[in-house]
Amino acid sequence: MNFNTEKPIYLQITDVISDRILAGNLQGGDRIPSVREYGAEIGVNPNTMMRAYEKLTADGIIFNKRGIGYFVADNALETVLEGQRKEFLEKEVPAIRQRMALLGLDTSVFNE
Repeated sequence: MNFNTEKPIYLQITDVISDRILAGNLQGGDRIPSVREYGAEIGVNPNTMMRAYEKLTADGIIFNKRGIGYFVADNALETVLEGQRKEFLEKEVPAIRQRMALLGLDTSVFNE
């Protein structure tokens, strides 16, 4: 996995898992690799993986069955969609709107 230096690695990992859920590669009830398995697979320290899993758990996207492993929550798709839509509307749309204005493009499409 290639990491971006602009964003913490654990957040990049949560993004990858969230994207896999959005793409349908992971669905509610699916088991995901353990912290150590996934860390070894992508070349990341288990502490970094644990931090990513803790965030995903806190966000309600995955859950831990003690002694069995981590699983995708049944409502993970809806949770990820809601979070990604909110982030898009709050961060990306304003940046797009600003860039369009700088380029002299019509921003009225955002007023519909």
